[in-house]
Amino acid sequence: MQPCFRVSLALAAVAAALLLAACSGGSGGAATHASGAAARSPAPVATPTRASGNLILATTTSTQDTGVLDVLVPAFEKESGYTVKTVAVGSGQAIAMGTSGNADVLLVHSPDAEKKMVDAGEGVERALVMHNDFVIVGPASDAAGVKSAKTTAAAMTAIADKRATFISRGDDSGTNALELKLWKSLNIDPSNQSWYQKTGQGMGATLQVTDQKNAYTISDRGTYLSQKKNLGLQILFQGDPALLNVYHVIVVNPAKHANLNAVGARAFAAFIVRPDIQALIAKFGVDRFGQPLFFADAGKPDPTGPSAATAGTTTQPATARALTPAAPPTAAAAR
Repeated sequence: MQPCFRVSLALAAVAAALLLAACSGGSGGAATHASGAAARSPAPVATPTRASGNLILATTTSTQDTGVLDVLVPAFEKESGYTVKTVAVGSGQAIAMGTSGNADVLLVHSPDAEKKMVDAGEGVERALVMHNDFVIVGPASDAAGVKSAKTTAAAMTAIADKRATFISRGDDSGTNALELKLWKSLNIDPSNQSWYQKTGQGMGATLQVTDQKNAYTISDRGTYLSQKKNLGLQILFQGDPALLNVYHVIVVNPAKHANLNAVGARAFAAFIVRPDIQALIAKFGVDRFGQPLFFADAGKPDPTGPSAATAGTTTQPATARALTPAAPPTAAAAR
């Protein structure tokens, strides 16, 4: 019994040793495998990327109808990585979108309304971008005699006196705001007159209606030139400083609306006033119309003046030249 017991003990000891060796070897093998896997698959290293996400741009229909946005927006998207959602409405509606926090950045041309927005704290960093001018267009027959007028006031008075059909946008746009301001300065209220009609639409559509009705309207020069080939309308009055049409970019105040893409808005605002982008604006339309549809103005004194909230804080260089109305086509080359 005793020899057998010793043999059993010996066998048990050998088995235990083998088992211990197997466990130890397996653990070491697993560690080696894991270590090798880690060596073959290093942890990813973060690399800088462009911005991403959506940016809502609320703007006037004239920037869309002229086609300038078809140049500016893709260039910004390609450079920045943002996807721009453009909403082209009247400037009044665009400003309302910003005030309600439904747009990140604005590109508009209604100075009085813009100033009210900034003074109310709803917009910040309002910057001059570009200008063109408004023109009074109508049929070649010109029954109201607008073409012989010497001033904007005389041209508008002639239309009212002759009760010639006038088509208003009636959409709270920058163009509509200017038109109403002109009537008010003449103490004329055309709102209930049979000769005064409203479209409630953008500039391109309003020009089409004006053409169909053989009527008169006020248009920004850029949209008229871009639509001219499809119209019988002619420019009958132009060149008055009262018809200057100025565009600004405004960053909607992120302190008022937590959902805004403030970084993207500021990136767009900086982009559109940059010298190389201003150069794109300055030559836009020359190849098709023989003249630019807009004049680039970033860095020049603002003819509309600052809002009360930003008065005295201008960053305009003192040597920048003042704006002038866009020259008529015959003189455009002299600029």
